[in-house]
Amino acid sequence: MKKVLVLGFFFFNGMVLLSAQHQLIIEVKKVPDSEGKISAALYTDAKSFLKFDKVFAATTSDAVEGRTQLVLNDIPSGNYAVALFHDKNGNDELDTNWMGIPKEKVAFSNAKMKLFGPPSFEECSFELKSNQTLEIRF
Repeated sequence: MKKVLVLGFFFFNGMVLLSAQHQLIIEVKKVPDSEGKISAALYTDAKSFLKFDKVFAATTSDAVEGRTQLVLNDIPSGNYAVALFHDKNGNDELDTNWMGIPKEKVAFSNAKMKLFGPPSFEECSFELKSNQTLEIRF
């Protein structure tokens, strides 16, 4: 009976750890002005990274000059990457020029835009295993 209780205890605690949900706070620094909003997308792997139809979680907040805070709740432990943009005109789209280069400010977790395109998922990824605040600068 004692073995069953011990095994049950470890099984229950293991299930709680596997299903742990966390809060991710994204502190966006150097927001140029308070026009429009800041939109953030959370991705889980390289295959889905930067594909609008493959976003794991997303959030939007009114832009606040200098610093804007975004919050994602109930995110399970894992590896993620964040991409965000300043939707200055509020049309819910990342506006680009005829070559596909963003006309609105973009930023990523742990990486910056490259001269010829965005960083990879691996360059942007971070591990989430508890509530966390992530700072991203434009």
